[in-house]
Amino acid sequence: MTSKADWQIVPVDIDPDTEERLFFSEHEWDTIEAAGARIIPTDHDPGAREARVIVFIDRYLSGIDFHYAAADGSGFLQMAGKDARAARARNRDMRRLYRDGVQELDRLSVEQCGQAFKEAGEEVQDHVLEQLSGERKPTKVSLTSREVFYSRLQGNTDDGMPFFQTLCMHVRQGFYCDPVYGGNKDRMGWRVIGFPGPESLRDTMDGTYTTAPHFVDDYTWEDLIGFTAPEPE
Repeated sequence: MTSKADWQIVPVDIDPDTEERLFFSEHEWDTIEAAGARIIPTDHDPGAREARVIVFIDRYLSGIDFHYAAADGSGFLQMAGKDARAARARNRDMRRLYRDGVQELDRLSVEQCGQAFKEAGEEVQDHVLEQLSGERKPTKVSLTSREVFYSRLQGNTDDGMPFFQTLCMHVRQGFYCDPVYGGNKDRMGWRVIGFPGPESLRDTMDGTYTTAPHFVDDYTWEDLIGFTAPEPE
């Protein structure tokens, strides 16, 4: 029985600007990148395309070599034993989910405009994603909206989720992850939300980086989540 402490570290850096595909075909890469760009679109801030979310997803699906970054940021842990076997089985299922998902994106897009998803206009792409999700495209929310309280409870595992929900989770992860995983290029995802973040994973382990200055000491629950109070009758 092995533990993470026994797993070897393989020194490797993921270049966020790489065009080398480890899992996706060229068509799949372009399709998933286009879908991610509609989930976190580019506006006055960079979106999923600029943050190189596609590199994060491609590496995640490529096998099990890029799932656990070493704590000091020097490379990736190589899973062993039962953990590795279970991870490979999950990876096979996830690959199948994505391959089927790309085909479904194209099928719905061809039905609407006669073009593959990656070639369709943004309005068509949005409509395809609405069909796939079974819900309307989200509207803008504010920090005082009741919707924020509920929409933030989105879970943290991709086990057993349908393709669209899985894709949304992976796009969020690739946008906000530590850059060591290939996404969040130049920490742009963190900058969008005003999070300075550590310079490296090592900084989070040796005390160089701490989130203590960002905690608010003097507050009331009404200040934080007062908008969740019941409406007066």
